[in-house]
Amino acid sequence: MPPTRAARRPAATELPAEPTQARRFGKARTAQSTALLEDYAELIADLLASGGEARPTDIARRLGVSHATAIKTIARLKREGLATARPYRGVFLTEAGEALAARVKSRHRLVVDLLRAVGVPSEAAEQDAEGIEHHVSDTTLLAFGRFLKAHG
Repeated sequence: MPPTRAARRPAATELPAEPTQARRFGKARTAQSTALLEDYAELIADLLASGGEARPTDIARRLGVSHATAIKTIARLKREGLATARPYRGVFLTEAGEALAARVKSRHRLVVDLLRAVGVPSEAAEQDAEGIEHHVSDTTLLAFGRFLKAHG
């Protein structure tokens, strides 16, 4: 007697429990939502440090978005208490915005350093870190740091 259709299919991987899977996906959605603000805060801090001003036009160009998109996200930064804007003077970070930018920059550097330590070329490491830095947990970042300390 030939095997049934179900018996011929490869075994499916076992799904995690629903609450576990929901928590994982929820974490990813939250990270995506905050990643945008983190990128803006980091860029604004860099622009302020290098040229003394962060104009919406410069932010839009550097992030490859429209001016309207940059204005919308800057408004969100302001609502979240991370930035202020002054007419004809550009965008400035609040104390909370500066702390966020510093935290993101530190995470970015750590991820880049780890990627380079395992043989990823510099440019690829910089590019890949842009996504990873927003999604990696503090627990994983600590492990990255321990690894680099032990192998650096």
